[in-house]
Amino acid sequence: MKTSDFYYDLPEELIAQKPVYPRDSSRLMVIDRNRDTIEHRIFRDVIEYLNPGDVLVVNETRVIPARLYGVKAETGGAIEFLLLKRLNLTDWEVILKPGKRAKPGAEFLFGEGKLKATILSIGEDGGRTVRFSWDGVFEEILDELGQMPLPPYIHERLEDRDRYQTVYAKTDGSAAAPTAGLHFTPELLERIREKGIDVVPVLLHVGLGTFRPVKEENVDDHHMHSEYYEVTEEQAERINAARKRGGRVICVGTTSVRTLETVADDSGCIHAGSGFTQIFIKPGVRIRAVDALITNFHLPESTLLMLVSAFIGRENALRAYETAVKERYRFFSFGDAMFII
Repeated sequence: MKTSDFYYDLPEELIAQKPVYPRDSSRLMVIDRNRDTIEHRIFRDVIEYLNPGDVLVVNETRVIPARLYGVKAETGGAIEFLLLKRLNLTDWEVILKPGKRAKPGAEFLFGEGKLKATILSIGEDGGRTVRFSWDGVFEEILDELGQMPLPPYIHERLEDRDRYQTVYAKTDGSAAAPTAGLHFTPELLERIREKGIDVVPVLLHVGLGTFRPVKEENVDDHHMHSEYYEVTEEQAERINAARKRGGRVICVGTTSVRTLETVADDSGCIHAGSGFTQIFIKPGVRIRAVDALITNFHLPESTLLMLVSAFIGRENALRAYETAVKERYRFFSFGDAMFII
């Protein structure tokens, strides 16, 4: 299976630069696998496709203002840090630009020295492990100095930080938003609960590797990034209870799928757990725990498009994407959504 098998042609003007208001007014493509149909709706109509007894699984991770602009202490040269993964109280994995300036031992200053960083080591992929030092509360300083780490294909400034957070975001730790969840409003979630659908949060901190195109020619040669996840006993019980009563397990976003498939056994039963997952879901991998998926439209040749293809087949996925281009859907993080049922 070649990476080029997952390429599609996307006009640049269809890459969404800003979110829509209100959140649930984005468009929704509904793909019914049993009926082999495609419908074009508005996202708030998603409730019509949910049944009492179903469970909606959402990722409650919260995006941190992970992009920092500073200077090299020795020379005053400009530097950009992007925080990827917290290793302990002081140490982080980061990527930075320009990278050549960051040798082990190099020191950088942010906010005129409110936050300092020392390079500890260089990883195989060119990333760095750094140690931060500061006075006060790290999260407060990061909130003051950091900027939202919008993907590189978004060129316009985001005026409202909260629009790159889901309304149910709770636990800090992501370098990117679980974007399928951006379409939900508190009012829509309340209507969903009132209809008899349980909404269960799980946690997966999203890393930037999620959105990167696969560079290897052969898909099987791709090395998946690792991301931290948590599923509690109570969350596992609620998800399993829905399946036992005949309800569907519906994931909001590919991150929720990867979380459940990490902790599912061969029968689809969910088990509590936490740690780092590198699960790679692509055509040929059996989906054990998830019955339906709400997701955005993803980059060509990305692992996310490969995950969607595992649900509906590569040809069906590419056909749906061709339809989305023809119908002028908006793509990527601030774009429209797809519901695979």
